[in-house]
Amino acid sequence: MGNYRNKMRRAGCQEVTVNAGKRSRINHESESSHSNIKRPRRAEVNFLPNFPQGKDPSSLEQLRQTIVEEVKKTEKNLPFIRKMMETTFPLRRQTIVMSCPPVNELMDLWPALKIESELYAEFQRITNQNLPNTFYAELDRHLPRLMTLFRQKASKTGKRADALAEILKIHDEQEIHDIHTKRTTVLHALPVYLQEDVSGFFRTCTDESDEPELDGVAVGLLTVISDHDASPVHYHPVRISVVIESDAMFSLPRLGDAYLVIFGLIYALHLSYPKPLNNTFEFTQKILLGLESGKLSPKLQTLKNNLMM
Repeated sequence: MGNYRNKMRRAGCQEVTVNAGKRSRINHESESSHSNIKRPRRAEVNFLPNFPQGKDPSSLEQLRQTIVEEVKKTEKNLPFIRKMMETTFPLRRQTIVMSCPPVNELMDLWPALKIESELYAEFQRITNQNLPNTFYAELDRHLPRLMTLFRQKASKTGKRADALAEILKIHDEQEIHDIHTKRTTVLHALPVYLQEDVSGFFRTCTDESDEPELDGVAVGLLTVISDHDASPVHYHPVRISVVIESDAMFSLPRLGDAYLVIFGLIYALHLSYPKPLNNTFEFTQKILLGLESGKLSPKLQTLKNNLMM
């Protein structure tokens, strides 16, 4: 395998070249092959692709500037943006994997990632999977069983049972029980069921608040409501903002869409899952989307077994 990787490195394969440090006992001052490198960790199929034939960093940089100018227009040419983003994908991945710039700088370099459809296209380039179609199909398939598991846990005693009981009580009081209501309930109840702290991830403010407190929020969802309701679940918010590194980047009407966007951004920008909700995001990745599904923590394996009963 070492000989094979050397040949691939000489041929210019980026995924091998990026790990080509030469530090050894003899040459101990060289850079280590394991230093400052972001590695694939969530079943990314196209983690660091090569440049297209006939393209180099300078030519792709010109296309990037073209994308920036196109995104600024009121009437955006979305098919053109999609084509240019597809062509410049290797340059974008090289910047993210090898340079590791801050998120704000990345979004300024690639403002098309703030377009929801383009974010989903980026996820498909990385994983070869349609994010919204797969996510909603699998989530909806498991909704009845998840609601049953939550109600079973809520009937018992303890803080987790009380929190689930409160969420389910609010759900049962709703006049309309459509698919969006069930999705919102499950997405709020899932981290509680997995014994995770949602206080730092789910933030709430009223639409009267001019500047909500977002300092220190690495990854989170800010729900904007019209009144001072202390309820942990809001089915009809004014909007839900996706927050990355203290900046609100997207505003969406439903929790399911906001959660999907934040999951897509984590993949597109190669961010870490928020530690308090690591199991919730791994449930989405490994059970709903089937990405690297063979490696589950004991807690997630138990939940998966219960879903399949």
